[in-house]
Formats: sequence, C-alpha cells, structure tokens
Amino acid sequence: MKAAVFHKPGDIRYDTVEDPRLEQDNDVILKVTSTAICGSDLHILSGGVPQPKPMIMGHEFMGIVEEVGKGVTKLKKGDRVVVPFPISCGHCFFCQHDASPACENSNYKHYGPDGDMAGQKGAALFGYTDLYGGYSGGQAQYVRVPYADISPRIVPDNMTDEQVLFLTDIFPTGWSAIDWAQLKGGEVVAIFGSGPVGLMAQKAAWINGASRVIAIDPLNYRLEKAKAVNKVETLNPNEVDVVEAIRAITGGRGADVCVDAVGFEPERNIIDKAKALINFEVGSMKVLDMAFKAVRRMGTVSIMGVYGSTYDNFPLHRLFDKGITLKMGQAPVLNYIDHLIELVKEEKVVLDDIITHTLPLSEVTYGYEIFDKKEEDCVKVVLKPWERIKPTDNNVPVKIEN
Repeated sequence: MKAAVFHKPGDIRYDTVEDPRLEQDNDVILKVTSTAICGSDLHILSGGVPQPKPMIMGHEFMGIVEEVGKGVTKLKKGDRVVVPFPISCGHCFFCQHDASPACENSNYKHYGPDGDMAGQKGAALFGYTDLYGGYSGGQAQYVRVPYADISPRIVPDNMTDEQVLFLTDIFPTGWSAIDWAQLKGGEVVAIFGSGPVGLMAQKAAWINGASRVIAIDPLNYRLEKAKAVNKVETLNPNEVDVVEAIRAITGGRGADVCVDAVGFEPERNIIDKAKALINFEVGSMKVLDMAFKAVRRMGTVSIMGVYGSTYDNFPLHRLFDKGITLKMGQAPVLNYIDHLIELVKEEKVVLDDIITHTLPLSEVTYGYEIFDKKEEDCVKVVLKPWERIKPTDNNVPVKIEN
C-alpha cells in the first residue's frame, strides 16, 4: 500500500509499505477514505517530539472496515467508521473511569505512572512515535485498528467524510478545553492559537454559553478564518498587547477562561530561542505564560497544545497568587464523541468549514510543507488516499479519478 512515512526530521515521504494485517482477534483493518494533517504531526516533523526510525504518520482518519478479527462483535465488513486518536483497551482502571488517554494496556512497551520525557507515557496514540505505542497511523491506504469494539464509531451514510472526520481529534480536543472549564453561561473565553484546534475550541465555547470569544494569533489570515467561520473577536500579538487588550475588554479582570491551543512551538524571536538553548528546553512556553497573565483571578487555563520538556522559571507564583485552575492533557475523546456526533447530525455545529486544502495522499509532502510554513493561507489539510485531486484556482478540489 501507499502511506505517508516519517524518515527523519524534515523528511516525510509518500512511500510503498507493507499492507497491515490482523494481529489480534480484536483488530480490524480499515480502508482509509479520508485523513488529515494535525498540528501535533508537525512536532514530529520538526524533531521536537523525537522518533528514531521510520513510522507511518497520522492520527486523524476514518474509513470503511475491510477485515474483521474473529473477536470483534460490534463491527462488520463494510461499516463506515471514524476512529478516535487515543487507543483504548476499554477495560483497565482508567478506561473504566472515563480516562482513556491513560489506558494501561494499549502502550504496553512505554506505559508508566511517571510521565517522563523519555518514557512512562500514557495510552498509545495512532502514528505518534514509539513512545506512544509505535502504532502505524492513518495517513495511509489501510490501517490496523486494535481494540476495535471500543473506540470506532459508525457514522451515517448520508454524512460526508468532511462533516465527521474531525471527530477523531480536533473537535473533541477543542471541546475538552471548554468542558474542563465548566462554563455556566456568560463567560469571556480567550483562545490562544487559531489553528485547527483553536478554531474548534471557539465553536465549543459558543455552544457552551460563552458571551464573548476572543481569538489570538500572530497570522492575520488565520484570524480572518476565525472571524469568517466562528464570528469571534480577534487580537494579533504582533499588533497589540494581548494581555492589556483582554483586560480592557473585561473591566480589568482578565478572561474567565484562557485556552492554550498552540503548545511548545510558537513563533519565537532569537532571544526566546537562545533562552531555550541555555536552559535545555524544547521550544517555549511563552504562549502559556501569556495565558496565565490574561486569565482573571480564580479563572481556568486549559492547555491543549503539546508540551514535551521541562521549563525553567515556571511562574508557579502567578498561578498560586491568582488561584488559577489548570486542566491539560490528551483529550478523552470517548467521553464526548457520541454527543458530538449528534451535534453534527443535528446541524448544531459545522466542522468542515476550516478545511483549506484537499489533496491526494501522494501530495503529502507538499501538504506538510504548506501547513508547517503557513503558506497559501493553509489552515487544515485533508488527504485522500484513494483519489487523484486536481486543485482549481479557487482552491476547491475536483475529484478526477478514483
């Protein structure tokens, strides 16, 4: 089969690889109909999240069940499913306590209670390094899905892939950020980062009763996308003092909720990079520090961006003095996915309006390049493993061959 294979930092290729096969009785083999490039994938591309050997990428995918292990009871050949990105066994302590990203069994080689930088991680994730299970991802024509009775969800035939694809990760992740803050209605929510997860968090904030939603991003084209699809207020940190602007909007208090949807690889200047080098840090927590300043006393900061190292001068004093509540981690997709599918079916939320590029899987290197370098006003790339697609001048894909 064909797949997107990471070889080394900066090197992802469209390769021919072995087809996956059933390895356990609870596996299925999925023929992937749509997959996507995630911001988290860029951390592997950059080397910020290390991967020592070639690996099939991708944790946002859906498709049609092709083969079924003899122990699978809830799926059959031909079922069309969307697959959450954390791999959950369904029966360990954490899976039984609505904490599937901490599954004790799926990441059997590198699981542990410590959460170290180089080991003792949580649940396995599709296509996300050996430390997170080493499972091949879904940026491929086929993928093996273990514990197939637990996570995959059958989707209605009358819904397009694009309508439901983002239930794999970015919509549940954005939803988690808001759900963790337990909005009661009327809150001001400031979301740092208007990439795919930030855009989904904006949608979730409105649905959960926010009175004002503020998008923060240094790229104006992403802020324009946020305004167009989510009708939010916007702030560009290259043009205004974001913290002071948020305080001005909120009577000097700060936002009730701040969401970090950026993580450890924000835009940085030479001073930020030098500090990271001196302190043996990976990337920067500058966005998170801004969120700590912008949130009101006794407010909540949800961290959905990835952080993979220790950081010197962590502002614990500010968190303590302000009484800030922190929530963070991999999204517990299984806690939300059934509810979120209903929201999409009932047309209470639109997810596919963030897509800017649809490409054949054969163009995956190009897709990663424009997403990583923020070229062509790229916000979200969807890949089609079984189609050749001719992009038109207005960037609307036209399928020309199955």
